[in-house]
Amino acid sequence: MLETDKVFSGSIPENYDRHMVPLIFEPYAADIARRAASLTPSAVLEIAAGTGVVTRTLTPKLSPAASYVVTDLNQPMLDYAASRQPPDSRLAWRQADAMALPFENAAFDLVLCQFGAMFFPDRISAYREAKRVLKPGGHFLFNVWDSIEENIFADDVTKALARFFPNDPPRFLARTPHGYHDVSQISSDLENAGFSDVEIETRAEQSRAPSPRLPAVAYCQGTLLRNEIEAREAGTLQAATDYAAAALAERHGSGEVAAKIQAHVILATA
Repeated sequence: MLETDKVFSGSIPENYDRHMVPLIFEPYAADIARRAASLTPSAVLEIAAGTGVVTRTLTPKLSPAASYVVTDLNQPMLDYAASRQPPDSRLAWRQADAMALPFENAAFDLVLCQFGAMFFPDRISAYREAKRVLKPGGHFLFNVWDSIEENIFADDVTKALARFFPNDPPRFLARTPHGYHDVSQISSDLENAGFSDVEIETRAEQSRAPSPRLPAVAYCQGTLLRNEIEAREAGTLQAATDYAAAALAERHGSGEVAAKIQAHVILATA
């Protein structure tokens, strides 16, 4: 992962929430919130919360007495998440690095993370931090994307941009969001961090959009792929987005489109 793969700023948070969340994140937010609520946690820490889709989904399912600390490395993402959330005395918002969590030992009974582990520069160290802040017997619940080949729109956009920029193809999607998908590696990393009873479930969903243009805009302008495109050649973002949209239309049609997305859901016990 490159250092630029972690900087969500400018218009990316708004575009991310407007386009990416309904396209690929909402089905998994509903799933992970259901799993989290079934554990009946009293003290929850969410790391890498992004624009807050899990926060918005899980909060109504928690006990009135529960506490819920929501964090992200990127303050612009956290600010956007807070702006979307109704006031709730159970919620606290805090900028935090998963590599050095600013919390006491054994402070939470659930640490939750949706599609953030792929961005951790040292995953075993991040997992150790998650375990440190968990009470004995507490749970670490998170998900990661499967390989890009199992996530059709992301793969289609990546291949289209490789044709658009043949001398220097943007590889952000394959490199980072879809770069940590080996379940044996995930399990080994968690065990090396001290977790036990690691359970991994692979879950497929459908990504749906009213037109092929929406996935093109979502990936090209609502993720850090945008930074890579703009770094290739100034002023090409719109042309690259148009090219990706045309490629999606050629494969999936010009009307409503749908394609497979797939992720791994992990539950580890401290």
